Amino acid sequence: MSISLNGGGSGSRRRGGASLSEINVTPFVDVVLVLLIIFMLTAQVMEFGIEVDVPKVRMVKDTAQQMPVVTITKEGSVTLNGKPVNINDLAAVIHQNFAKTNGVYVRADKDVVWDIVAQVTAVLGHAKFQVNFVTKPEDTAARGQRR
Repeated sequence: MSISLNGGGSGSRRRGGASLSEINVTPFVDVVLVLLIIFMLTAQVMEFGIEVDVPKVRMVKDTAQQMPVVTITKEGSVTLNGKPVNINDLAAVIHQNFAKTNGVYVRADKDVVWDIVAQVTAVLGHAKFQVNFVTKPEDTAARGQRR
């Protein structure tokens, strides 16, 4: 066995001022694992969506009952306060039965074809009604169980 001290010949490593060409990846892996753990902990806390702080108002039953409610069923039939009505006569019937109102509630089944909702909205908008869509608040207890 021979050892070369002067760095000549067949030696693959040199002693002295030469730098090491291998990268130590252990600190890099440590930092990545710490960042992964931080991300996993904070991802569960974050809520997705846009937070809107809506104003609080008191319920006034009289005005809510006097406004006409247009309902669109899953099959596409249109009713006004429970009575069937033709979509072409909708604005005239609302003006006839609710002379002083300028707003209309529209309730549509979640599985209804969008074309019918768009047509009803266009008819009501053309007749200068303020169109308000009726929605149901999401059950937050059920949403928490899905996660």
